[in-house]
Amino acid sequence: VIADFDGTLTRYRVNGVRGQSSHGILQQGNADYDAKREALYEHYHPLEFSPVIPLEEKTKLMEEWWSKTHDLLIEGGLTFDAIKDSVANSSIAFRDGVALLFEFLEEKEIPVLIFSAGLADVIEEVLRQKLHRTFKNVKIVSNRMVFDDDGRLVSFKGKLIHVLNKNEHALDMAAPLHDQLGVDNGGEGEENAYVKQRINVLLLGDHMGDLRMSDGLNYESRISIGFLNDNVEKSLESYRKAFDIVYLNDAPMWGALEIASQLFPSEES
Repeated sequence: VIADFDGTLTRYRVNGVRGQSSHGILQQGNADYDAKREALYEHYHPLEFSPVIPLEEKTKLMEEWWSKTHDLLIEGGLTFDAIKDSVANSSIAFRDGVALLFEFLEEKEIPVLIFSAGLADVIEEVLRQKLHRTFKNVKIVSNRMVFDDDGRLVSFKGKLIHVLNKNEHALDMAAPLHDQLGVDNGGEGEENAYVKQRINVLLLGDHMGDLRMSDGLNYESRISIGFLNDNVEKSLESYRKAFDIVYLNDAPMWGALEIASQLFPSEES
């Protein structure tokens, strides 16, 4: 199973208003640096959706945005405690049924790759606090932080993942959950072999670009589920053509769970 995070596993609207993203909830405990990151968002976010900027140029702009943001997080002294506090104080919420879907997939030993251009450490904390448990079969493909002994952010490791390249090097970036979670998934080579053996893909996303998340895998069949959260009337036809199944707004995850269940019929049947 390959899933986008924000707006796919999480709710697009919470209590009637636009929900927070895993990147947007982060408060680093320094108002000046929070403001600087917000200013970067105001500048680059419109460029991300500009229809006139060529892809190559837009990719460079996204790399620029992410790099500057990561530098501000380091320079501003982000701590792991600040991440925990940010999640605790956030309104981010999962779609109904996500926990049951993950529990079913864990029971059946199906690997789940969560792709995000955000921050792996924040997503892991959201899983811990909002679902109140972790899953040994879930790997986060996202930007991962390195903290010093005092719990202060000192660097990022691995390839920079932004909104336009999160499908690249998926197998290499598919990292197990933090050691501190008590999860032992074996070595990285073992992980990649485990994923490469899988020839059938269930893909969950809320943007057309999410369909490319499976590009790095040599699969034989794929079922794609699209979650259309906004501009439904304008986008419904294109989503119907692109995805095998489309759910509107903050539909629960029951449909995906039903499909997964049908792929694993009970012994009695």
